[in-house]
Amino acid sequence: MLPIAMLGGILFHNLIEVIAFVAPYLIFVMLLITFCKVKPHEFRVTRLSGALILVQILGSVLAYLALLPFNRELAEGAFICIFCPTATAAPVITGMLGGSIPRLATFSIVSNVSVAVLAPVLFSLMGSKADITFFESLATIATRVVPMIILPLFTAFAMLRYMPKVHSKIASHQSISFYIWSVSLFIVVGRAVSFIMAEPSEMIPEMLWLAGISLVACCAQFYIGRRIGRRCGDKIAGAQGLGQKNTVLAIWMALTYLHPIASVAPAAYVAWQNIINSCQLWKKRNRI
Repeated sequence: MLPIAMLGGILFHNLIEVIAFVAPYLIFVMLLITFCKVKPHEFRVTRLSGALILVQILGSVLAYLALLPFNRELAEGAFICIFCPTATAAPVITGMLGGSIPRLATFSIVSNVSVAVLAPVLFSLMGSKADITFFESLATIATRVVPMIILPLFTAFAMLRYMPKVHSKIASHQSISFYIWSVSLFIVVGRAVSFIMAEPSEMIPEMLWLAGISLVACCAQFYIGRRIGRRCGDKIAGAQGLGQKNTVLAIWMALTYLHPIASVAPAAYVAWQNIINSCQLWKKRNRI
């Protein structure tokens, strides 16, 4: 289903904007269903969160500094692919793969809040030309990301307390999240394809370099996250926490703070991370 969803997004990208408005609602429902599997006491910051956030922040800075002498746009593309926070849908995929949803959800909050606080500082040091203050940037990122995670989380906890039968019913139908995610993937891939095709043709060579850098960044983060996760007791949560990114937010940050062409890297990251996720889900299904 996932390759079909991605292919559909590519073929019908011109029609995506008609239904794109439903994407946030789909993510909300996915997370609500996923969070109904866990209890409030299971959410706590662990050694895994600390290790992953360290790689996310330091890794992005080191990648930027390493590529800056060669090409600024490529350096910015690498930076945003690593600095970008964990995707809001990452707990859903983690649950499907058998990882710890509370661990990943906790890190997702840590990751997104850290980016909301550090983004204005780092982009200013990188020489951002964006006419936006620290607090404006903080508020913009926070309002785009935090409610998407917090609202379904508290809704699930409220249902556990006040509507336990409904909560139990939702918790027992986790497979619905997979189909909702497939629709979300159709929309996200379609929007990414439309975005890339809107770039001028003379930028194709640089766009290919950016796509290649995003592929390396994606594979490296899934691998490093899995290695860290194995040491901390959950290789799936580690891999998804570091490798699965909020690419919509990354594209917005690149367009706002960096050279516009750098946003091609997170747009290409959409394909790479979902190909990896599709392969992981396929392997797990066949193993079962």
